[in-house]
Amino acid sequence: MADLSLAAVLPFVLALGLTGAAAGILSGLLGVGGGIVVVPVLFWVFKALGYAPELGMQMAVGTSLVTVAVTALSSARAHHSRGSVDIGILRRWAPWMVLGALGGGSVAGLVDGALLLVVFGTVALLVAWNMARAKGFTIADALPERRGVQPAMAGSVGLISAMMGIGSGTLGVPLMSAFSVPVHRAVGTAAALGLMIGVPGALAMALFGLGVEERPPFSLGFINLIAVVLILPLSVYCAPLGTRIAHALPPVWIKRAFAVFLCITALRMLTSAL
Repeated sequence: MADLSLAAVLPFVLALGLTGAAAGILSGLLGVGGGIVVVPVLFWVFKALGYAPELGMQMAVGTSLVTVAVTALSSARAHHSRGSVDIGILRRWAPWMVLGALGGGSVAGLVDGALLLVVFGTVALLVAWNMARAKGFTIADALPERRGVQPAMAGSVGLISAMMGIGSGTLGVPLMSAFSVPVHRAVGTAAALGLMIGVPGALAMALFGLGVEERPPFSLGFINLIAVVLILPLSVYCAPLGTRIAHALPPVWIKRAFAVFLCITALRMLTSAL
């Protein structure tokens, strides 16, 4: 274990608070879900505190899923007040996303944490590439009506997102946008769907982490309660701020800057896994 004195831990406490603020703003601004920031920061914090990278990644994923659920609620309420949540998509996707998230959380709790690093790093690189593009790609003029297609889409987003510890926006927004769902409506709907990933995914990570040795103090399964308390307040507070910015400004340059950050982070996590 690393030094756990106040002087050594204080920088990490401040880092987690700032991470919560950044996660909340990005959740409302880009619809990517705060987990895309929270997971890598938590991974590096746990690693710096002396925990094995594999365990640190599982703790980061489980803890992030709790913050995803609560931040999603705050962000979704703000988007709903502006009429940017598509209730039809929400109703069609929610049950399948819950099932996918349960599966993803279970896999994340059972497999070696190195696999989670590879999954996160690979998908994060793809997300960074998509964010850096000037324009998104379009597949069709509307979401497919063919039986089973939308459930498969929602379940896949839930599965991969829960394994990464992120909300539905990171994968769901570009997917909905590819089928011509307006971007503000895609962001708002993805925020609401974040609950369908965060809650079941976190429950699975809490269950499968019970009894695992050498976890950080004050952990419920793979969820560290101290990190949750430090991250959540600013994350919830800042999510509506991100929503207001999203409705006021074209976030293209913010997206590109975040894409660079995400690319660097993904490469470092892949390096840790290898």
